[in-house]
Amino acid sequence: MDRRELIKTIAVLTGAAFVGGELFLSGCKEQKGPLFSNNDITFLDEVAETIIPRTSTPGAKDAEVGKFMALYAADCYDNTQQQLLKQGITQLNTASKEKFKQPFIQLSTEQKQSLLTGIDEAAKRQHNKDDAPHYFTLMKQLTLLGFFTSKAGATQVLRYLPVPEKYEGCVAYNGETAWS
Repeated sequence: MDRRELIKTIAVLTGAAFVGGELFLSGCKEQKGPLFSNNDITFLDEVAETIIPRTSTPGAKDAEVGKFMALYAADCYDNTQQQLLKQGITQLNTASKEKFKQPFIQLSTEQKQSLLTGIDEAAKRQHNKDDAPHYFTLMKQLTLLGFFTSKAGATQVLRYLPVPEKYEGCVAYNGETAWS
């Protein structure tokens, strides 16, 4: 039984009229299935890992960026951006099959990097012509956001100090990594 039916049943059984009940219940949206499948999340993880690979520091897969991308897109993107991202998965796989005769997930690291570099250049050219984002631009932005806001990205890649000391507004830059 869902929450809406439960509230109606309680109101009927207790004989109570629920003032503003329709307004309250209008906030209940029927939940559709997830926007991204597990295969989509695995795919997004591969794209993210190609953008931020594991080296001496964690990579995007370590931070589970694919899950973040799916969740963020489902919760924060409008329908147009969501569809653009979903179609991007298909378009990226199609480009992979055209260039390398294999799906993106099966490519070697060098092939993935080559493909994404070419698509990134095309996305930059499109951005100069259109205001609509390219699907790869969305993927890249979500990868960076997801990684650098993750525990692994913030504590193991960026400099991290859980209890900061005093504020120093004017400090000379010496080439160190950024603070999280």
